[in-house]
Amino acid sequence: MQSLYLLLYYAMEIYSWLIIIYIFMSWFPGARQSSAGEMLGRICEPYLEIFRKFIPPFGMIDFSPIVAIFVLHFARIGLGTFFGYFM
Repeated sequence: MQSLYLLLYYAMEIYSWLIIIYIFMSWFPGARQSSAGEMLGRICEPYLEIFRKFIPPFGMIDFSPIVAIFVLHFARIGLGTFFGYFM
């Protein structure tokens, strides 16, 4: 049971870092059009699109990735609480 918890916990942690890297790629021209940028886009955009439906960008700033990372953080906390009952 603990190995399943650790697998899910670290998967969410890695996914959070992938979103952060994807956000920083927008600061560099052409980075998202590279093969690594397109791969990260296919991984991150479906999750980020959920939040972009509800949180519109303010001017040139998109706050939806920040909210998405917070939701992942709280999901990791909830995962720990859920598995805490079983371990």
